[in-house]
Amino acid sequence: MEWLEFSTDNCSVRRTVALVGEKWSLLILRDAVNGIRRFDHFHRHVGLSEAVLADRLRKLVAAGILETTPYREPGNRTRHEYRLTAKGWDLWPVVVALMQWGDKHAADPEGPAVAIHHTGCGAPVHLSATCGDGHGALTPRDITAAPGPAALRNPARREV
Repeated sequence: MEWLEFSTDNCSVRRTVALVGEKWSLLILRDAVNGIRRFDHFHRHVGLSEAVLADRLRKLVAAGILETTPYREPGNRTRHEYRLTAKGWDLWPVVVALMQWGDKHAADPEGPAVAIHHTGCGAPVHLSATCGDGHGALTPRDITAAPGPAALRNPARREV
């Protein structure tokens, strides 16, 4: 496959980045996968303005990545917490991959700020790509990209 022969206008990576590729959205997702649910907790922990946080939460809810659930503490008005949907939880490997890349290439000199371990055995968690037949720890050299059913020819492609 000649990559330049195909349009990227309907690329899944492009669509995903449009939904979650902005810095604050990714940090909200990081906190959501770690159990943060309430607006004030996101605000304090992520460290962004209330207006920007409200906008990003609204967009993540509209995209079906988060959902709101009402709660009420005694003496206060009803508020909403933000919970990951199944679609949101499907982004967990993305958050872990970003963390592990950062641990390798952008960590604090003292090391990673967070370590994740398998609850069952205590071993560190490492993400890896596998094929449908279970062959694991694939590298880019082990895979082939091919046009999918929605692939579009790139009309701007001109032979030189």
